[in-house]
Amino acid sequence: MLSDAAADARPVDLRSDTVTRPDARMRRAMAEAEVGDDVFGEDPTVRRLQDVVAEQLGTEAALFVPSGTMGNQIALHLAAEPGSEVWCADDSHVVLYEMGAMAALSGLQARTVAAPGGLLDAELLRRRLPAPAPYRAPARVLVVENTFNMAGGRVYDRERLDALLAVVAERGLTAHLDGARLWNAAVALGVEPAELTRGFATVSVCLSKGLGAPVGSVLAGSRDAMTEAWRLRKMFGGGMRQVGVLAAAALVALEEGAERLRADHRHARRLAEGLAEIVGLAVDPTAVETNIVLCRVEATFFGETGAADGPGEAHRVVTALADRGVLAIPTAADALRFVTHRDIGAQDIDRALAAMRSLAA
Repeated sequence: MLSDAAADARPVDLRSDTVTRPDARMRRAMAEAEVGDDVFGEDPTVRRLQDVVAEQLGTEAALFVPSGTMGNQIALHLAAEPGSEVWCADDSHVVLYEMGAMAALSGLQARTVAAPGGLLDAELLRRRLPAPAPYRAPARVLVVENTFNMAGGRVYDRERLDALLAVVAERGLTAHLDGARLWNAAVALGVEPAELTRGFATVSVCLSKGLGAPVGSVLAGSRDAMTEAWRLRKMFGGGMRQVGVLAAAALVALEEGAERLRADHRHARRLAEGLAEIVGLAVDPTAVETNIVLCRVEATFFGETGAADGPGEAHRVVTALADRGVLAIPTAADALRFVTHRDIGAQDIDRALAAMRSLAA
């Protein structure tokens, strides 16, 4: 445990829930992990992790992969032929943060749909999807991101998912669930993760985000699909030999799971409520459903009139916060994001709010 002085010296890192470091239990599990060559399917710790995740997600099988991007891209490669379309919400992770991989690796093109309030609407999707025609690229896949990062960790509940999957069935598409923070969604709704995966052909989940493992994601689906995914993982450069040392930490993260995520959600709501009280910031605490807080910075936050020159108010805030030992990231010229996680406690939220108050005019 850190001393009070050490804790005060440590930056309050709210950039992402990917910044967590393995705790003592994870490090011990990593040191003691039983391993084998996973490219040959011989790592017993990886096999155990895959079985645990498949059971929690309600799928036949699962495959450990290095990253969420690789999990998503293997799923898209499985689902669609080159020259076809992948449909998703505006600002989806597969569009913004996966380096054009669907085009580069699989010859796919993204089609995005406006997502009012941050979540796809089934009727809007139905209206936007074109009828098949010989002069159009065929729509093949719908990607649903739960929770939705760029909407502040918004959650798709079962009713909304069912409505979207009904459109998928009507149009003969395949559905992939980008569940990078799926356990956050399940905790927020008070359901098991498998309740949110039903109807999707494939599901990717990230163990190094909300759950706090140091490395790794898992792709899940049918046994046949995961057999082919195993081949694609090697083709995409994701064969990892004695990787049970990482799977062991992921198993610990899964065991600690839900109870700790509830704390992350409480901390995020408390941060949002405090930010909403600061003049010059626009935050809606009621929109904070999980562990992400989005904050819009008004042009007069620093007591000036008119818009600032340069990269924007959010960048100025992020720089000034860093000087005060608080880390966040800008998501637009006038917006920034804070993410709570296993390494953030109540005192860290106090420090972040005090730093932000010190900047306000």
